[in-house]
Amino acid sequence: ASSRSSITIQDILTASQQQLLPQQGYKCMSRCRVFPMLSSVKAHIQNSSQEGYSCKVYYCRMKALWEKEQRAQEAAAPGR
Repeated sequence: ASSRSSITIQDILTASQQQLLPQQGYKCMSRCRVFPMLSSVKAHIQNSSQEGYSCKVYYCRMKALWEKEQRAQEAAAPGR
C-alpha cells in the first residue's frame, strides 16, 4: 500500500514518456497541465486535491497497474 501512495520522480517520468514536447516542460498526465520542472509536477500531484481533483489518485492507480503488469511479465518469463 505504501508504494502506491508515494509517487516518485521516476513514476512521473514513466507516465510522461508519451508526451511529444518534453522541451516545453513536464506534463501532468492526469490533468494535461505542463510544468517547467519535475519538482513542480510532483508538488502539483501531491497538492492537487486542494484544487478539487486528485491527480495523486490517478498516479497511484497508474503505478499499481504498472506494478501488476510487471509482476505478470516476470511470472510469464521463460526459465522461472
